[in-house]
Amino acid sequence: MMAAGGLWMTFYLLLLVHCSLLQSSTKKKNEKKDSVTAAAVEKLQKQIDDIVQELNLLKEQQALQTICLKGTKILGKCLLADPKKTTFHAASDDCFSKGGSLSTPLTWDENNQLYSYVRQSLSPEEHIWLGINDMVTEGQWVDHSGSSVRFKNWETEITQQPDGGHSQNCAVLSTTANGKWFDESCRVERASVCEFNIV
Repeated sequence: MMAAGGLWMTFYLLLLVHCSLLQSSTKKKNEKKDSVTAAAVEKLQKQIDDIVQELNLLKEQQALQTICLKGTKILGKCLLADPKKTTFHAASDDCFSKGGSLSTPLTWDENNQLYSYVRQSLSPEEHIWLGINDMVTEGQWVDHSGSSVRFKNWETEITQQPDGGHSQNCAVLSTTANGKWFDESCRVERASVCEFNIV
């Protein structure tokens, strides 16, 4: 009887070992299958992300072409004038919502082309917001990204711009002063020109 009990115990232990090995083998197969499935899902997700990125790029290019048709194209940028007079912050927010920023000339040539475009599209006697300010540190003019402005076209012969101190922290381009810049209170309402970089 003892021998039969030992035999049953041995049989039971062998059965447990066999079941354990089967589970381990099945688990490894499932893990391999899961890793293959995860890799396939990851590959598909990357393809979807690439397609979405291409679609967004095409939409952006189409939008830029529409803007360029409505506005004008200068030196790798499209400019679109907005005659509606708003505060600096409202004008800046409006440009950002369209995917651009307030126009910020980087050279004499850009400044002259912006000046000509404003005279033709808005008025020969218009002031438009520029995308620069010295709100953070008085006298340190920066663009919308916070980078220091290298090119400047302040009116310095008559009024010694910028002359407004802490009360005038935004800048305008004046068509009546041949494209010269003036500092201005950011709460004044002016027209604006949004610029969009063309890739």
